[in-house]
Amino acid sequence: MTQNQTQTLSKAAMRPLSPHIQIWKWSMNMALSILHRASGIANSIGLCVLVWMLAAAAMGPESYDVFHGFITSIVGQVLLFGWTGSLIFHMLTGIRHLIMDSGKMITIAGAERAGMVIFILAITLTLALWGCVKFFY
Repeated sequence: MTQNQTQTLSKAAMRPLSPHIQIWKWSMNMALSILHRASGIANSIGLCVLVWMLAAAAMGPESYDVFHGFITSIVGQVLLFGWTGSLIFHMLTGIRHLIMDSGKMITIAGAERAGMVIFILAITLTLALWGCVKFFY
């Protein structure tokens, strides 16, 4: 190793490291960002359930009965409820990103208020949708 390479390595070793997540103070924006990514993953898993339903319907009544038995069970209903909440939350945070891309709500206070509205709306819309489904169906 040359002397120049050694000096470069020693300078790199002296640079401060990026702060670890435990150092950061949690904020609404940080939580929304992390939950937006998590809801995207949950949506992908939910789409696998949708594909299962379509495949079961294509394979015949016996296969669809197995799917229907699972999805109408307590576990299936909890998964559907979570998937619904995930879809609504992901949609609302996506709308928030579009609004922020237009130059609005880019202050910390505006983004924090929007985050609270998103949490309240996501919960309200999920419960309202499930209330309508359970009440009218």
